[in-house]
Amino acid sequence: MAIWNRKSTGSSDHSSPQRDTEKQPYADEGQLGGPGVPPGEGVLEDPKSHEQLHRGLKARHITMIAIGGAIGTGLIIGTGAGLARAGPGSILIAYTIVGFLVFLVMSGLGEMAAWLPLGSGFSGYATRFCDPALGFALGYTYWFKYIIVTPNQLTAAALVIQFWVPRDKVNPGVFIAVFLVVIVCINYFGVKFFGEFEFWLSSLKVLVIVGLIILSLVLALGGGPNGDRTGFRYWRDPGAFKEYLDTGALGRFLGLWSSMITAVFAYLGTELVGVTVGEAQNPRKTVPRAIKLTFYRILFFYVLSVLLLGMIVPYDSPELAFATKASSSAAASPFVVAIQLAGIDVLPGFLNGCILLFVFSAANSDLYIASRTIYGLASQGKAPRILARTDKRGVPVYSLGLSTLFCLLAFMNVADDSRSVFLYFVNLVTVFGLLTWISILVTHIYFVRARVAQNVPRESLAYIAPFRVWGSYGALFFCILICLTKNYNVFVGTFAYKDFVTGYIGIPLYLIMIAGYKLWTKEPGVKPETADLWTGKDVIDREEQEFLARKAEKQALKGKNKGGWFYRTFIGWLF
Repeated sequence: MAIWNRKSTGSSDHSSPQRDTEKQPYADEGQLGGPGVPPGEGVLEDPKSHEQLHRGLKARHITMIAIGGAIGTGLIIGTGAGLARAGPGSILIAYTIVGFLVFLVMSGLGEMAAWLPLGSGFSGYATRFCDPALGFALGYTYWFKYIIVTPNQLTAAALVIQFWVPRDKVNPGVFIAVFLVVIVCINYFGVKFFGEFEFWLSSLKVLVIVGLIILSLVLALGGGPNGDRTGFRYWRDPGAFKEYLDTGALGRFLGLWSSMITAVFAYLGTELVGVTVGEAQNPRKTVPRAIKLTFYRILFFYVLSVLLLGMIVPYDSPELAFATKASSSAAASPFVVAIQLAGIDVLPGFLNGCILLFVFSAANSDLYIASRTIYGLASQGKAPRILARTDKRGVPVYSLGLSTLFCLLAFMNVADDSRSVFLYFVNLVTVFGLLTWISILVTHIYFVRARVAQNVPRESLAYIAPFRVWGSYGALFFCILICLTKNYNVFVGTFAYKDFVTGYIGIPLYLIMIAGYKLWTKEPGVKPETADLWTGKDVIDREEQEFLARKAEKQALKGKNKGGWFYRTFIGWLF
């Protein structure tokens, strides 16, 4: 296991909370994704080289990227598979439970990010508070996830386009190539352009999903052209819980558990706020605010959506055949199916166009996260140093290029069926996502242990996880359970080796990376008493005060925004 340009880090790197940061060659503002990164995280030796990110993401960019990154194919397309396989009651329960797990993960991340916003993100926290080996494995696991999910989004784009253009007329590889070129260009133009572009795309996604929720409610109440007031009819006939792989109560439970996997895939991406810290303005306020509002967004966007979807589409509808079979000739979203069943002629095509924008936006942000993740690893000395180089706009061009190469996986659609490839990608992405959540929860537990061991009072934290460390313990148990049982269906009947490999290969890979790093570097884990909670914190404190002072000065010149209270009170919780 090769470790590139890595400085020697012993226990002394974490031994002194009162380290004099002015005497150390730490990164300046924006360098290596954030200020004050200690030697234990592999600061590069030449501070004058082109290895700096630019803080070009404003608060509204961060907020909308957080929302837009989570609203994608999992919610808009993947819910159809869960509904067809398990029924409306199962997907409602699954999305609620997994949504609560996501909130616990985000709360733990928010507590650490509010204390010390590191540009190296999850990997940096794991390296500092838990074990450098965990930071190494987490960083690469997260990168693996995004170099898989990006071609997955491109695959979904080809799936959606087949609503208008069948694959026998135009090869899906044509559309994949067009989308790939566009998202690479957007990422190459710089973080300010990317942030502004993604802000408006994500805003459109939010408006569309809000419109879908309102439309679904109208259809459930009989406001469609057919005048059919479905209400909870489909919960009674064909029923709320569909049997899966077995009959009776066991079959209904297996259906519910299979929906948990669908829900996990839908929620993947909500944690990407932790990667944007290095390019965020005033991250100590922006990131915790985005995380605190996650609960309401989950409740509104996800839980309400699947509740209404189960009211307007029966799980035995023939139009949902695309969700369980390797066929993509039907509409690519269960919401489109609902519109067709209601007898609305114009909206399905329009909605598919909106879904296409959803997928495009998700692919755009996923490529951004992939490039920044491998850049962060390179800045810590855990990837080739060339990947940490940036151009004059602060774009890590080599990291972007490497991540783009993996997008070529999407061209598997040219030779295989879109739906089959999509499901294999879902399997891979889900296990990598679960391992990321598990690592974040473990890191938060170690962070709390270190804070207690070093007598740091809870009141000194800018943000406190509502369920404290016990929420992380509970979420960790359920995430491990889901991770180990996510592909239980491959053991029923004929052994499905392809599903088994794609469903579980991430677990041994993750453990091998941890063990390999430990064997190669011989580094010990971080003890709570010596965990580095302080290095760089004074730099971030000073940067925060300077930012707030500049903001106050601008507000004084422009005058107080009298309409701001309306946004903060009635709209800010959603956006």
